[in-house]
Amino acid sequence: MIAFLHHLGLVLLGGVFIWAGAEHFLRFRAVTASLAERGFPAPRPLLAAGSVLEIAGGFCLAAGLGGPFPAATLAVFTIAASFMALNFWRYSGDEREAYRLHHQCRRLGRVDCRRDH
Repeated sequence: MIAFLHHLGLVLLGGVFIWAGAEHFLRFRAVTASLAERGFPAPRPLLAAGSVLEIAGGFCLAAGLGGPFPAATLAVFTIAASFMALNFWRYSGDEREAYRLHHQCRRLGRVDCRRDH
């Protein structure tokens, strides 16, 4: 039973990364524009590489391939991406709350996350 739960956890966690990478490809223009707006160099290849890493790492994690390396790679990627692209701490007050709500809404899968809907 423990082995089953362990594998189920790997499948679910890997699925999150597969979903995130696929979503970046589905929203490629918008995400690329956002990265360019924030001054990231070569946003298209950067986004493509990050998305491929998420999908491949998520697949390896879900399939149990590569031992601890996919998990370590995805952990480092997530920390780096959080500091570089999801730096919510630069906001304060209402602006921070709006940013938090927007990203929470995106994680829940809504395409249009404006408050007036």
